[in-house]
Amino acid sequence: MGTRRRTVRSLVAKLTRAATPDREQAEAVAELRLLSKVDGGSGGGNADGDDYRLAIAEEGAIPFLVGALRSEDATLQENAITTLLNLSTLAPNRELIMSARGLSDAILHVLRFGATSSAVRNAAATVYSLLIDEPFRPILGSKPEIVSAVVDLLRSPDAGPMTTKDALRALFVMALYPLNRPKLVDSGVVPALFSLLISSPIAGIVDDATAVAAQVAGCTESLDAFRAVSGIRVLVALLESGSGRAKENAASALLNLARCGGDEAVREILTVDSVVAAATDLVDVGSERARSKASALLSILGVQDILHPLSDGSNY
Repeated sequence: MGTRRRTVRSLVAKLTRAATPDREQAEAVAELRLLSKVDGGSGGGNADGDDYRLAIAEEGAIPFLVGALRSEDATLQENAITTLLNLSTLAPNRELIMSARGLSDAILHVLRFGATSSAVRNAAATVYSLLIDEPFRPILGSKPEIVSAVVDLLRSPDAGPMTTKDALRALFVMALYPLNRPKLVDSGVVPALFSLLISSPIAGIVDDATAVAAQVAGCTESLDAFRAVSGIRVLVALLESGSGRAKENAASALLNLARCGGDEAVREILTVDSVVAAATDLVDVGSERARSKASALLSILGVQDILHPLSDGSNY
């Protein structure tokens, strides 16, 4: 048995000595957090870090870490969720974490009642990390309490920019599974997203929020939700003056709305006079992906000669 494995086994043994956490166990979790760091902890590089992360999971630490998420000890709770986040960077560990008894309720507890802002942020980041594996997307997406808790982070005045970004990343990956999109709409994600799009001064958050909006738009339930927040007009405004990423995502969102909402959605999009000119500009000067999205949008809107707009700037 190698030194790393012996070290981890000794720490995990401390976790199982009592039914409730004590100081020795809290110290063991703190040490496991350090060993699980993505950079390998002691400076040995990613390979060392992976060895420790695998050993921590294989030696049986995950059930205790999940249980510690409900601890009233703020430091223990934060160390436990951070260790789980670090462990979840490896696919075999994600399987073990997802199979842990009580995981969903424990993560929900931290999302809702985390004792520190770091614990809440790392809970959102853990949800994102677990969703990297496609089979877990329908599982977590079927938990309305978790979906709503992540969405609520977008609205929370206590959520810092990094927590918001981690929540957006989790929602984006969740929305990659098509059957999760109506559930996200039901959770109120659309007004939460557009509140960010209208009010956030941080370009990266706007970019990420439009990416989520583009995915959520890909279901028939989305049109009413977008309509309720004047979402089409906001997307067209971003198509005109957003960052490069925001323009591409706005075009993708409008395209998905048109595809899923049919003629009704197409008519509503065309009521915004500037949409054709903005999409045509993106075809002319956008990235390859943005040009493709804008071209497809113009096509579904029934606009012809998209590469040669009228010289006087008139709308089609």
